[in-house]
Amino acid sequence: MSLAAALAIPVTLSDGTAFPHRDLILFITFVAILLTLLVQGLTLPFIIKRSRLFDGIFNEAAEEETRKKMKQGLKQHVYEVLKSRYENDLNGHAGIEKILRQWEERAKAADDSWMNGKTKIIFVELLESQRQYLTELNKDPSIDEEIIRQQLYQIDLEEERLKII
Repeated sequence: MSLAAALAIPVTLSDGTAFPHRDLILFITFVAILLTLLVQGLTLPFIIKRSRLFDGIFNEAAEEETRKKMKQGLKQHVYEVLKSRYENDLNGHAGIEKILRQWEERAKAADDSWMNGKTKIIFVELLESQRQYLTELNKDPSIDEEIIRQQLYQIDLEEERLKII
């Protein structure tokens, strides 16, 4: 608005003389706009962080701790459900025993710290090599493409799971 108002000042007066200090008005208006945008725009995030005004609202540390507790609780819950509901079926059934062992290991693990940055990179590389293998395998017309798509979907899900660890 201020720039539009400054530009609306006529170049000359009705008697033909130049409007006094028109260029100065335009310059001051432009500098005021520029300073308003730059100074306030660049300093406002710093001021908000220093004021700690929104610490209660955007508390990432508490949210992360809640996520860890929830994940650990879910692992423990699944293990207990498997143990209580299928304890009688455990005898001689290899599949249920394997599932129970897997969830028991997950419940015992305090967190996902075993999956550090280097391990994630290696795991993602392995998933990518699996995709390449399936792409090559897809060239064989005797193999149903839907089966390959399902396996690629499983690889995509595993990669998304890695992102939240």
